[in-house]
Amino acid sequence: MIEVVNFEKRFGKVAAVQNVSFSVPTGQVFGLLGPNGAGKTTTIRAITGLTRPSSGTVRVAGFDVWKDPVKAKAAFGYIPDRPYLYGKLTARELLRFIAGLHKLKSIESEIDRWLEFFALENFANELIETYSHGMKQKLTIICAMLPEPPVLIVDEPMVGLDPKAAKQARELLSDYAAKGNTVLLTTHSLPVAEAVAHRIAVLDRGVILAEGTLEQLQNRTNEERSGVEGNTLERIFFKLVEEEALERERAKAAA
Repeated sequence: MIEVVNFEKRFGKVAAVQNVSFSVPTGQVFGLLGPNGAGKTTTIRAITGLTRPSSGTVRVAGFDVWKDPVKAKAAFGYIPDRPYLYGKLTARELLRFIAGLHKLKSIESEIDRWLEFFALENFANELIETYSHGMKQKLTIICAMLPEPPVLIVDEPMVGLDPKAAKQARELLSDYAAKGNTVLLTTHSLPVAEAVAHRIAVLDRGVILAEGTLEQLQNRTNEERSGVEGNTLERIFFKLVEEEALERERAKAAA
């Protein structure tokens, strides 16, 4: 459902992302992880049609994001790391607007269900500009999931959420994939990625260092596959990133 093939993005002489390729099938949560400046946001922006690739191909649901942008964008919901919403609308007005864009009918009961799920029902008719950051983030999640798109692209979904809402969001992502949809997740919360992702790619300085299931990444980093205290995605992540940094230092010294 998501195909990234030899994607590269350059800003002048600087390559933010280099020759990145991965695919995400239906029914899976794919975690794209990396430190700040790794190229995660650039990759997400290319998949959502906000950044044009310098080279390579990006497809969503079989549609090239740049050659067939309307069909590609109609196939996914996007949850950005910062909620960009229409502050002069109420939550209910915004959700009705989203429903209209997707030509959804008889949607009022579904809107009510979502508002109640995130405890926003008492604020449904208040202007969004009066919402807290966490409330806006909840509403952003609803906007993305209301049309039930086959692909969900999620960038740091837990930012600003209280513990209960964060737990709800994790469960939503897992359940959504289990229903046969596709989820692409970027997050700095490694425990969240470990809990929900079927496959994981670790990106650093625009290059994928490793990709696979948690078990495959454990094998690659020579960790024991079970029964070892601290045998977590966090440990694997730092080992991969630190090894890459050492390799760069060796190459720099050799030059």
